[in-house]
Formats: sequence, C-alpha cells, structure tokens
Amino acid sequence: MNIQIAKSKSLNLAPVVVGLGRLLIMGLLLWLPLHASAEYQRLEAIVAVVDDDVVLASELMARLDTVRRSMIENNVQAPPSDVLVNQIMERLIIENIQIQEAAKRGVTVDDETLARAVDTFAQNNNVSLQEFQQMLAADGTSFRQFREEILTELVISRLQRAMINRRISISEQDVQALLNSPFYQQMFSDEYRVGHIMRTLEDNASDADKAAALVEAEGFVKELRNGADFAQMAIAKSSASTALEGGDLGWRRAGELPTLFSDAVLEMQVNEIAGPIVTGSTIHIVKLLEQRGAGTQRLAQTNVSHILVRPSEIVSAAQARERIDEVYTRVQQGEDFATLAKEFSEDPGSALNGGELGWSTPDQFVPQFADAMLAADIGEVSAPFESEFGWHILLVQDRREQDMSDEARRNMATDLLFRRRFEEERQEWLKEIRDEAFVELRL
Repeated sequence: MNIQIAKSKSLNLAPVVVGLGRLLIMGLLLWLPLHASAEYQRLEAIVAVVDDDVVLASELMARLDTVRRSMIENNVQAPPSDVLVNQIMERLIIENIQIQEAAKRGVTVDDETLARAVDTFAQNNNVSLQEFQQMLAADGTSFRQFREEILTELVISRLQRAMINRRISISEQDVQALLNSPFYQQMFSDEYRVGHIMRTLEDNASDADKAAALVEAEGFVKELRNGADFAQMAIAKSSASTALEGGDLGWRRAGELPTLFSDAVLEMQVNEIAGPIVTGSTIHIVKLLEQRGAGTQRLAQTNVSHILVRPSEIVSAAQARERIDEVYTRVQQGEDFATLAKEFSEDPGSALNGGELGWSTPDQFVPQFADAMLAADIGEVSAPFESEFGWHILLVQDRREQDMSDEARRNMATDLLFRRRFEEERQEWLKEIRDEAFVELRL
C-alpha cells in the first residue's frame, strides 16, 4: 500500500470574517510567551492559502509549540514573537508547496519504508518501539502525529532528490580543480561546524536597496563580533532554510562546504565571524562554531558482493523475504554466490557482475547494509537483512586498509562536488518554487 501526502482541508473549514487574521496573530503574540499550548483554544481558521491548499491556524500553533519547546531545551532565547511566527509561517508554506508538488508527481512512501524509518528513530534512542511511543506521549506528542511528520520528511526528501539531481552536472574540469584545491588537502584532517545567516534580496532590487541591505548586514556582523548570540540572530534575521536551527549547518568536511563561503571558512579561527559575503542577490554571514580532526587518510575498505530482492506491486514484502531466505539456503548448501546473484538479484548495477560491489567503505551504504558488512567475517555470507531497498544477503570477499588511490580520490572528489552542489541547487530550487506559487497570507 502506498501512502500519498494529501491534506483533506476545505476553504470552508471555518467562517472567515473581516479581521480574523489580525485577531489570530494578536492572539498568538499574547499567548506565545506563556504556557499556552494547553490553554489556548485552537481555531481551525485559515492563515494562508498556498496554491490549491491551505495552512491552518492549528498547524501554525502546533509548529510554534514544537519550536518553542526545542528552544527551551537547547537554552536558545526566542526572538520576538512576530519574527518567530513569520519564520515558522514561511517554513510551513515551503513545506506545503513541496507536498503539493510531490502529489502532482506521484512521489509516495510505502508503509514498510515508513515503518522502518520510525523503527530507526526508536533504535537511535536505544529503546523499543513501545518505549519510544511512551517517550513521545510524555513529551506531549502523539505517535500518529510523529508518523505523519516522518512521512512528510520522507516524501519531501524523495521529491528533492528527484527534482534536484537532474539539475547537477559535474565536469572533468570540476573534479580536477577540486583535486588540486586546498579543500581536498584538508578534508581528511578537519571537519567544520559552521553557522550561516543569509539575507535574500528581491531579484529586481534597486542599487539603493542593495546598499541598504549591505549596511544592515554589516551592522549584524558588528553586533556578532561584540558578543551577540549567533543562533538567536540567525533565527531572527536569516532567510536560509536552517534559520530555525540557529543557522547551524552541522559538521562538514572542507569539500562539503558551500562554495559561496568555503574559502573564508578554511582561513577562519573558531568563533571568528566572516562577512558580509555578497553573491548575486544574497548576502551571507558565517561563523566557525567548531573544528575537529578527522584522522588518518587511510581508509578501511571491504570487497563485498550482495544479492537484493525487492518488494514490488506483484511481490509482497513477505514474498520477498521468502525468496531471499530460499537464496540464502542455496548458498549455504554450496551453490555459487555469483551465479545466484546473476539469477535472482534485482540490483541492476551489480547483478550482471555476480553481485560484486567492489572495494567499498561503510559510508557508501545505508546503515543496515554497512552494519551487516562490518559484522561479517571474510568469506562469510550474512543472514538475510532488510534495508529501505529490500532484502539482502552479502558476501565479504576481503578487507584492507588502503591509502587513497587515484581512482578512489577521484570518486571521493566527485561525490563531494555532488553533495556540495546539491545543497546549493536545493536552496535555488526552493526559492524558485516559492516565487512561482500563489500564496495569500491571512495573518
């Protein structure tokens, strides 16, 4: 069964009278600083019309409550209420646009994938699924609501991969430039955690508008250098998609930093502020939050082969499991792994080669595959295990510790270029779909 993201809302959910939006925002601003979530009355009013769908007051209230709890837990001071409302409102609009786009393009997530994702969250918290549900309830979150949020994230992630991958091209010249750059020399030794504030100008902004925005950004930099809290300013001032996370881009190697400010980051000291950095219609301010060593340049590699059986419209998950069990039994009885891979494996990239994936590192695979590969001894065939792609068995042919070969270095460079450009193209794509969408705010 496939699950499609679609909200059953109607523009007639509640009477919309003149001034309702203004009353609603006044109510939000009055209640937000208080312990409001248990006391305010949720009104199913419409706070925004987005193309063919709407954003409801209850959605905005719920997200406000979640963000406020997160800020309290992380000791982050909340910005003024109207700023926080605007930030969250914009994020809900962008999510809504993507959900509608996914529905139009038939992007779905099946029940099994969703269940595995939820199980992974429980495992990451070292608890059973039942204990995880109890943790959610204690935190005031229903399990159903949590599943819906994960489903939304999975669908949006699939949509972004489908739409953005096609926009990325990497040339031989690009790869060679990275191989010769200081980024590549440092990416094995250091990782960087960077804070990012972005101010976006209108495409038709006048020179006066640009100059005013630059002066404003310079003021932000001065405040930050004088001790202002970076996360707080990012939440209040940044237009980037990471604003509500305090602008934190997370840990990245040098080659994974956005091109727009990667040069600056490599020259910075921890806690140093750089900017304003002007690129086209955007202004960036960055802070090096932390830096850490990534260790040796030698990689532990495994020569591995696998057989994959996928569930499909005609093969149920149970039937896929039965088939992989049968193949595993035949391997245990002495049949040749490569021959069985050519006959049964549904991985088109490796089946014709007898299931061979070549020399690989764990970070090339999903966690379930990486864990099984690391747990198996040389010459051992793993027991059947499930990943998001289906059911696998794998054979570990050999292991080695390898100083990076030219081919491996090139593959790594290509992968890093792709990930870097994916983030750049993602931001541009989000701006495009936002500009093209019909949005009517009713706050």
